[in-house]
Amino acid sequence: MEFTIGKIDHVQVAAPKGKEQEAIGFYAGILGMNEIEKPDALKGRGGAWFEFGSYQLHVGVEEPFSPAKKAHPAFRVNGFYALQDHLAANHYEVKNDTSIPGVQRFFVSDPFGNRLEFLNSES
Repeated sequence: MEFTIGKIDHVQVAAPKGKEQEAIGFYAGILGMNEIEKPDALKGRGGAWFEFGSYQLHVGVEEPFSPAKKAHPAFRVNGFYALQDHLAANHYEVKNDTSIPGVQRFFVSDPFGNRLEFLNSES
């Protein structure tokens, strides 16, 4: 092949129309991602964009909305157990998963029902 894929630029999850504040509350407020400004040409579409490290997560508006129950982004986390406790303290159900030997991970749903995976960076 005469090309290579270098890295992921961003991942996107969907949300219902008009739920941007809930997205900001979860992805920035609960998960600590930095909200970034969308380009002017895309602002009218709704949604919200976030940055963490050198990556971005975009929350896009989808109508009709249907949450991603199987497809999901996965995040490596420093402070894995602290994040579990933080999510539980904020009333998010943490679902631990031990199906892959030697891998510590859990799943949680965002406010819209999208599945998110978190893996322990230290394991």
